[in-house]
Amino acid sequence: MNIVKDIVAKLHAKENVFLTGGAGVGKTTVTRQIIETYVSHGKKVARLASTGMAATLLGGQTLHSFFDLGIAKSIADLELRRKLEITKKIRKKIVSMDLIVVDEISMVSAELFDMLRLRLLQAEFNGVLLAVGDFLQLPPVVRGEAAVSFAFESESWQRCSFQTVVLTTMHRTQDEAFIALLQAVRFAQLTPYCLDYLESLIKPLPSDLSSVTFLFGKNRSADEHNIKLLGALEGASHRFVTETVVHDPRLGTKDVERFLEEARIPKELELKVGAPVLFTRNAWNYFNGERGRVIAMGVHTLSIQKEDGNVVTLERMPFHKTRWDEKIVHGKRTVVEEVLITLYQYPIVLAFGITIHKSQGMSLNDLVIECNEIFAPSQFYVALSRAVSPHRLTLIAPRRAWHHLCFVHQKALDFVREIDDNADVLG
Repeated sequence: MNIVKDIVAKLHAKENVFLTGGAGVGKTTVTRQIIETYVSHGKKVARLASTGMAATLLGGQTLHSFFDLGIAKSIADLELRRKLEITKKIRKKIVSMDLIVVDEISMVSAELFDMLRLRLLQAEFNGVLLAVGDFLQLPPVVRGEAAVSFAFESESWQRCSFQTVVLTTMHRTQDEAFIALLQAVRFAQLTPYCLDYLESLIKPLPSDLSSVTFLFGKNRSADEHNIKLLGALEGASHRFVTETVVHDPRLGTKDVERFLEEARIPKELELKVGAPVLFTRNAWNYFNGERGRVIAMGVHTLSIQKEDGNVVTLERMPFHKTRWDEKIVHGKRTVVEEVLITLYQYPIVLAFGITIHKSQGMSLNDLVIECNEIFAPSQFYVALSRAVSPHRLTLIAPRRAWHHLCFVHQKALDFVREIDDNADVLG
């Protein structure tokens, strides 16, 4: 069965699709192939997500930006802020799309999904939706003690009548026992065997901490760890300043800084020869999360030796922030995707430490998880599922019981169980 062809056939039949499955099953790969299929046939695709980081990884923009929602949190808030009515410009942009992709759907609240559908109705959208994600991964961000509301709780979700496609084949690891553990952690169902397995992953740290990547829950911990271990390396450090080109004069310094954060790109990349690094993008000769070491630094290139011994010569690559807008092309008004900001930097980060949030989409070897910085539902599952092999994974002993780390939202758990039982396609 060709999953991509099957999903494209559903979309061409005007059926909205919800593409889901656990971590490492290929959701991102399938999504990109679907987008490429549409684009290759001259179709327009909006690539959207609720957060800037998720949108940037897909090469798109946020839901709030695309649908002109401002900072509104609900339809009532839209009305309060006088943004309830759709503008002609936004209507034309939306209606010109053949496919709207909403990635990391687990982070989209019910209120945001209602605003999304409102705009589609206002624009009389005639295309289709592809929602992608796993509701047993990172939930919507809420402030204070506010209750979490998932997209599937909204009436709009029901109205979309999604056809569900569940991917089940794990590609990140082939270890059957580890796959079973991941499944148990994903559903927060720890058996005595799982508890013993987790305990077995608590191992002594290597004497050379530069040989592993620590996964932290907090940005500060990751930053401090990287600074400390880079400083311990011999040799001079070199700073590679991110080159910035702003194509839209209306954008300022804050817009650039926000895009730097969203794209996981530092203002300056500090490196030394011998420093371990992680690739942050996919290419023909490296993948997102693959590990290497800096062996040479030139004026315009870096030489990175991967663990398999192969050397990759890296040049700075462009990272684009785009937006769909109405332009005059060849004398005709049309909606086109224009580049707002371009950042030029090497697609790597220091491999000493990284946050769980920024590791999403990565496949990591030689991984150490700081279990004492797990604080959110499904966060431990996201961390654990980055590992390629349990033999190259170490857990730092938590000060709490394992079931306090392995917890999920009950609403998400009930929903995922239901769709797993009634999915249209399993692949």
